[in-house]
Amino acid sequence: MMGDTRQLQIKDVYSNNLLCCDYTTRLYDALSLMRERRVSSIFIEQDGKIVGIWTESDCVSLDFEHTGLAQTAIGNIMNSPVHDILISQTLSEATIKFHQLGIRHLLVKDAHNQPLGVVSLSDIVRNQGLDHYLHFRPIEDHFESQISTLDAQACISEAIHAMRRDKTTAVLVYNQVLAEYGIITQRDVAYVILNQDWRMPCWELASYPMESMTPKDSLFDAYRLMTARSIRHLVIREPGSGAVMGLLALKNVLTEIETAYCSELEKVLAQRDLALQKSEKNLYLANRIIDASLDGIMITRANGEIIQINPAFSALTGYQDYEVLGKNPSLLSSGVHGQDYYERMWSELSHKGVWQGEICNKRKSGEVYVEWLTIIEINEPYSDDVLYAAIFSDITERKNAEEKIARLAYFDELTGLPNRRLFYDRLSMALASAQRDKHKLSVMFIDLDRFKEVNDTLGHSAGDKLLSQVSERIKAILKPGDTLARLGGDEFVVLLTEVEHMEDVVGFADQVLSELSVPFALGELNVAATASLGAAIYPEDGLDSESLLKHADVAMYRSKELGRNSFQLYKASMNARSLERLSMLSRFQSALEGGEFELHYQPLRCLTSGRIMSVECLLRWQDPNLGTISPAQFIPLAEELGLIVKLDQWVINEACRQMTQWLNEGLDMRRIAINISASHLSQGDLVMTMAKALEQHNLDGHYVELELTETSFVSNLHDAKVMLNKLKSLGVSIALDDFGTGYSALSYLTKLPIDILKIDASFIAKIPDEYGNSEIVTAIVAMAKALNLHVVAEGVEKSVQQKFLQKLGCHTMQGYHYCRPLPQSDWLNFYRSERGLSEFTPPQRRVSGR
Repeated sequence: MMGDTRQLQIKDVYSNNLLCCDYTTRLYDALSLMRERRVSSIFIEQDGKIVGIWTESDCVSLDFEHTGLAQTAIGNIMNSPVHDILISQTLSEATIKFHQLGIRHLLVKDAHNQPLGVVSLSDIVRNQGLDHYLHFRPIEDHFESQISTLDAQACISEAIHAMRRDKTTAVLVYNQVLAEYGIITQRDVAYVILNQDWRMPCWELASYPMESMTPKDSLFDAYRLMTARSIRHLVIREPGSGAVMGLLALKNVLTEIETAYCSELEKVLAQRDLALQKSEKNLYLANRIIDASLDGIMITRANGEIIQINPAFSALTGYQDYEVLGKNPSLLSSGVHGQDYYERMWSELSHKGVWQGEICNKRKSGEVYVEWLTIIEINEPYSDDVLYAAIFSDITERKNAEEKIARLAYFDELTGLPNRRLFYDRLSMALASAQRDKHKLSVMFIDLDRFKEVNDTLGHSAGDKLLSQVSERIKAILKPGDTLARLGGDEFVVLLTEVEHMEDVVGFADQVLSELSVPFALGELNVAATASLGAAIYPEDGLDSESLLKHADVAMYRSKELGRNSFQLYKASMNARSLERLSMLSRFQSALEGGEFELHYQPLRCLTSGRIMSVECLLRWQDPNLGTISPAQFIPLAEELGLIVKLDQWVINEACRQMTQWLNEGLDMRRIAINISASHLSQGDLVMTMAKALEQHNLDGHYVELELTETSFVSNLHDAKVMLNKLKSLGVSIALDDFGTGYSALSYLTKLPIDILKIDASFIAKIPDEYGNSEIVTAIVAMAKALNLHVVAEGVEKSVQQKFLQKLGCHTMQGYHYCRPLPQSDWLNFYRSERGLSEFTPPQRRVSGR
């Protein structure tokens, strides 16, 4: 089929049987060469160049009465100019040329313009696999019925005259004695010139007997017969009587194939034009997106030549386009990385087609900076050429911030001691070791007495000096393996890992009190400072970190109550202080089990159709005594008490139950959106929770959308990606909530399987009046659409905001302008009013595909 072969080149079908003769060669000699080589055309050379062509079909136009015809120089009767085509061009290009010029032969040349051979329209047609078109076409529509029939004794000149007059390629000859038909073709006439006897009887030149077919036979059968017998004509006879009705020439069959081929070619060209238009549009959009990108973008050839950059590239590197186009990216090299670094980079790029990582480069000013770089290999279609797109962002400040954050995340900035997080990590490891080796350990809280008085009297600078000196004195008496940490303010905690007897803990406490009893030099003043100490011992006072820390804290407060500057070991009777915390924990559990939590619903509206696209469920606590409690109050409490995962599980289960109910009641809802806490992603098995809820309520995953903020995965991108992919396998959609308020790096959007991007309400509130803010929203929408993300604008409260978002092509809006979050009953009334329905007829239940 043509669809499979249209990329064939001339080299695949041409004939290298190129026959040439000199401009002065006699016609007789030229024809002799043609007969010897069995070709239908000959090219004419003059001064070493091909200047003309002569074919068998040209013989009919000759004057056979001319006595010197055979001696005529071929150059005097040739056709000129000769049209040519390169061997590397496609058959489609050759076909277009044939039809534009009205010719049937092209001279084939190589890249150096040297003649190689010849290609005819028939050569191309035969290689297109279009002969199947002939199956359904009968001969009766294509044979020549007005063919001249001459008597066997008629002169050859009459045959020539008939061909010239009727403009045909052959005539029939009838022999009455033999009752047989024969045929004389243009090729026969051409070779008469060699005999130089055009007055001989026609029958002496005619070919017979002839193959015949009926008008109802197909052109395919005729084509197959001609090909098998190596003939160019068939007699068409009337069925039954056998009377001759006309002549079918191979030319007619090929013309039909050519027609089908040209029809196919027209379709292909039309499709190509549409594809080109679409490609141009996509290219325009791609260039707009590249120019609008806040990331630097550079495109190079395989040899490293830079062929395109965007404005962000110039802003980040200091180089303008005219300074880098045509040059190599090595001009950005900082010299920080060795050759092996780049070899590993290109090795990975060649194997995977993409490379990502941090790299140090140099600006035009010479400043070295750190960038996050992604290199993508782009293989051009229908070509062996390869391009590379480098996308990068300056992360120097982020790297510095990350290093600072890393320090702050594990160490106290003032004293350099481990902070709460690092202490908890070390305590967890120590507990594991103690459990394994069956030994004791102790946690001791140290709280300075009347530290606030020092701060208020001498100032914060003096207070900081006191804290630093306290930490140095306590560190000096620690054993290897023990840890001193500052939890905040004037509160320190010690982990003692080598505890054999209770006396070891008491002895260390006495050392601390002794060290702190010596006055501290704070500038010109010597200040006395005491401390209250409390300790808990594993395993007597607790088996886990939380219990030990809580009990050590209780003991420390008991020490303060007894007059300070003292030490107390934990006793169960000291635990009264924890009752308030336990009471709140119980209250929260009761609220969860007693149905005090409920979901409110806020719809999301399509900015194109105006229809409700989905609904977001929002958690509310209806306390019998306090009324409605804001999520801003109870969510932090749930996280503090370690109940946030349990709360999330309730929301997921209730949302799935409610969605199933709505579907059964006939509500046409695409998705229900559920907010998931960042803690759940790292602490709980979110995938298992989601899978169980979908199975329990017989709900397909595609009806559910999970909304996450960037803080959910910023600490561990790899683990987040794994978990999100598992959720995607359930059919669940993933939305990135509050976009723009966190890191908002493009890398998150390309690394994580995100479907929906929700622009934070703080940006929407300032459009379209605030110029810079409007440009940010415009860029976010364009970027998200380019990445095939569904875009939702949160917090839409004004009509002018809606109109602005519609112009940007934003998909969906959410906010008070359309609808506030509503309780279940109010939401159903709102939905019915929007859809114009007073009641719902349940459709057939949609069953889960899992």
